[in-house]
Amino acid sequence: MNATGATTLKATLHTDLTDAIRERDQVRSATLRMVLTAVSNAEVAGKEHRELSDDEVLAVIVKEAKKRREAADAYVGAGRTELAEKENAELACLEGYLPKQLSDDEIDAIVAEAVSATGASGMKDMGKVMGVVKPKIGEQAEGGRVAAVVKKALAG
Repeated sequence: MNATGATTLKATLHTDLTDAIRERDQVRSATLRMVLTAVSNAEVAGKEHRELSDDEVLAVIVKEAKKRREAADAYVGAGRTELAEKENAELACLEGYLPKQLSDDEIDAIVAEAVSATGASGMKDMGKVMGVVKPKIGEQAEGGRVAAVVKKALAG
C-alpha cells in the first residue's frame, strides 16, 4: 500500500505471482519473477536503494515487453517458432499490466496535431515533434511506432 492507501503496481505483481504459483501457471510465474527481478535491479541501481514509483515500475514492464517482442521477431526470422511462441506467451502476460495501446489512427492524429502545433517542416524538426508527442502518448504506444509515424508525417 502506498501513502494514499492504494495498492502499488509492485504489490500487485507480487500478489499475481503468488496466485500464478498456486495455480501452477509456469509461464505467468516465470514472467512475473523476471519482471520483479528487473524491478529489484532498478531499485538498487545507482548510489542508494530506493522504492520505484508505479510509473517507474510501469517503465520497467514496458522495457521487458519490448525485449520479448524483439526476441520473438528475431526467433521467427531464424525459424525458431517454438522459442518465438514462448516469448509471445510472456509478452501476453506482460501486456495485462500495460495501459491500453493506441491505434495507428490515434497516433496519426496526435502526430498531425503536434506537427501543426510546432510548425515542423522536415526531418530536422523530428526531435521537436517527438518532444510534444511523447508526453501525450506516454506508455500507450511503443517509441518505435511513434517515431515511424512522425518520420512519415515529416517526410510527406
